[in-house]
Amino acid sequence: MGRSYFVEEAVGQYLSDLITTSKPFITGLLVGQCSQQRDYVLLAVRTPPKEEESKDSTGYHSNVTNIDEEWMAAHANQVSRMLPGGLLILGVFTVAVPELVKEVQTTLRKLVFSVEKAVARKRLWNISEDDVSDRVALHLCSATKKLTCRTYDVQDPKSSAKPADWKYQNGLSTSWLSLECTINANIHIPLPTTLASHDLEKNTRNGLARWAKQIEEAVFLINDQVKEDDADLLEGQKKSARGNVPSAIQTLDVRVVTQLSQKSNSRSTAAVQVCSGSINLKGALKCKAYIHNNKSKVKDAVKALKRDIINTLSDRCEILFEDLLINETQRTKNSEREYHTLPCRVFAPIAGSSVLLCDYKFGDETAREIQERFLEMLDQAVQTEDLCTAEEMNMVQILTVETGGGVAYNCRESVNTGGLEGQQTMP
Repeated sequence: MGRSYFVEEAVGQYLSDLITTSKPFITGLLVGQCSQQRDYVLLAVRTPPKEEESKDSTGYHSNVTNIDEEWMAAHANQVSRMLPGGLLILGVFTVAVPELVKEVQTTLRKLVFSVEKAVARKRLWNISEDDVSDRVALHLCSATKKLTCRTYDVQDPKSSAKPADWKYQNGLSTSWLSLECTINANIHIPLPTTLASHDLEKNTRNGLARWAKQIEEAVFLINDQVKEDDADLLEGQKKSARGNVPSAIQTLDVRVVTQLSQKSNSRSTAAVQVCSGSINLKGALKCKAYIHNNKSKVKDAVKALKRDIINTLSDRCEILFEDLLINETQRTKNSEREYHTLPCRVFAPIAGSSVLLCDYKFGDETAREIQERFLEMLDQAVQTEDLCTAEEMNMVQILTVETGGGVAYNCRESVNTGGLEGQQTMP
């Protein structure tokens, strides 16, 4: 028996509306949440046309062999940044005329694997044994409105299609659970003397990978309590009644405690490294994750929040480097200290849902620019009053020294129980 997909009714209406556009072939992404028993689809997002396609009278290719996999993968990368913990790209969809039906399934299979590869490339966390690896490929015939739903195992390159059920449900996520926390980060990343200037982003990513491991091993206190992994997330709490309004959502407060060692008598180790400089990431990160309210387990909720913590800092750094590249920031070869501000997180609701999506905003960006990105990337019209900017202070300091010099970093990390603090001392 194949997987079951429970789908928000608004997704069905969205797909039906795409039929009325009279385009011969439309592609897009499906966003939602996986679980062992079933998957939940909250959002469908069509692939935005390229600039040259926008100028064309059709805007979309009539031949599926002309589909630009790289363009769709790039769109998936952008969309994945806008998803809080617990949400991911579940697969792809097409709306096509009957004449293209024979080519559709082969194209869908390629797109499923291309999208997954693009999204997985930037992950700083590892897939666990209980992660679902099936991804959906949905085809909607624009003439008959017949739906064909199949899945592929993206961990198996030779995977063949399996049938799956597609079931619509109203108010699918109105009573989901939300987990929130604020992480105070102070991360020092030494830059080796052998580091080339173009490897700055790569070295930052390596430093974040070490920090991500700390998050993976951290203790998560849910409403100030330590809970067993397999315990019911709402065990010992009064469950909120299912409602038809977004306010029905229940929010759980989470604190993160990192530990150097479980043994009180263990000694910390230090690694001395000659460096040409360092990067210091410092500030507060507003993190959020969602979990379905169907016998949800503590381990699934914590895993969703861990991944949001790791993703949001990694994404911000990636966005910053992209911005520096676009603006062609010049860095001198002599001793220099640079300061940059990481973009802050902006949340906005999905229409008819309690779930918030997000974007990242630099200080000089306007609300209109955020609205335009939501419309372009997620095909979601967001009102200015619905935008909620997290109160965060995030600073990046890049310190470099002249070639031939060097700084010896004694890398030693410490923790506090109020959040995350990674420290290094200079001898």
